[in-house]
Amino acid sequence: MATRRVGVATDSTSDITPDLAAELGIEVVPLSVTVGGQTFQDGELTQKEFFERMAEAPELPTTSQPSVGSFVDAYERLLERLEEVVSVHISSALSGTIESAREAAKRFAGRVHVFDTRNLAWGEALQVLEAARAATAGADAARVLEVLEDARAKTKMIVGLDKLDNLAKGGRIGRVSALLGGLLDLKVMISPDEDGAFEAVGRARGTRAALDKTLAWVERQMGSHVKGVFAVMHALSEDKARYLAERISERYQVEEMHVVEAGPVITAHTGTGWGVALLPRT
Repeated sequence: MATRRVGVATDSTSDITPDLAAELGIEVVPLSVTVGGQTFQDGELTQKEFFERMAEAPELPTTSQPSVGSFVDAYERLLERLEEVVSVHISSALSGTIESAREAAKRFAGRVHVFDTRNLAWGEALQVLEAARAATAGADAARVLEVLEDARAKTKMIVGLDKLDNLAKGGRIGRVSALLGGLLDLKVMISPDEDGAFEAVGRARGTRAALDKTLAWVERQMGSHVKGVFAVMHALSEDKARYLAERISERYQVEEMHVVEAGPVITAHTGTGWGVALLPRT
């Protein structure tokens, strides 16, 4: 068995499950969410508890990136037993999280390497898993970063929103608004672009039409590939997630299928909905 030399860290917007993080030795640094005047670390509330609190609160929740000190602590824990750290994060176009990570990395004399996935949620997590598996196999930091560059270029994610209220009020809607024409009752599909900012990639009236468009998007991204790693995320939409996972499994050779709940920090901005992340394999 290869000797592990590199630790992998990420932030909680990746929504990697605690079991998977433990299995692959991934250090997860949590963001926090404030709802109804109370602040919680990402993961402290179940999805159901968070949505109940959000429904009762007079204002939308707010989210906060980890402190520099939180990253310093995480890196110190990893560097006690490993040579270097690769820290893999949510798009800098969507969060200031990576800036905290970069500031913390300066304290470790080049032993910590910070990587922008230009993605989020499981579009981020699929890249983190690639890095962690490379590190587990004994890769050095330079090789782990090469693996991440390749994964970032191939990983795609689409998010379907039942409503646009949270995204619009949170100020993260950006160019998505150009597609809407003010019709906020539509189900809209968004995706991180090459720079890691949201762009609108479709809209539909009704759930079934929106799910069909999501599957058509998956087919376009997969192109000629028949194998892949997939994640289907949901926010109070497990039935939609299961439907999408089943259709994808019928169509492709699935190496891994992760069906996961989106965490509070992500859903504070998206509200209810679903998402699909994919990484084609040759």
